[in-house]
Amino acid sequence: MEMISFTKEQRSELTEQLQDYFRDELDQELGTFEAEFLLQFIAKEIGPYFYNQGLYDAQAMVSKSIESV
Repeated sequence: MEMISFTKEQRSELTEQLQDYFRDELDQELGTFEAEFLLQFIAKEIGPYFYNQGLYDAQAMVSKSIESV
């Protein structure tokens, strides 16, 4: 599977969100390096499943719209 890529700004925002989540929900501090590493893992290993599901959902909506016309 191909890894989803993000802009530098997106990576920074997503890294901060991971750090916030770990701090707020898990009471754990996550360093920038660790958060970036986790983001890379999610993008490579898990992201394609979300991406593909989004495509399937969009395809189903388009098919449904076409059928109603």
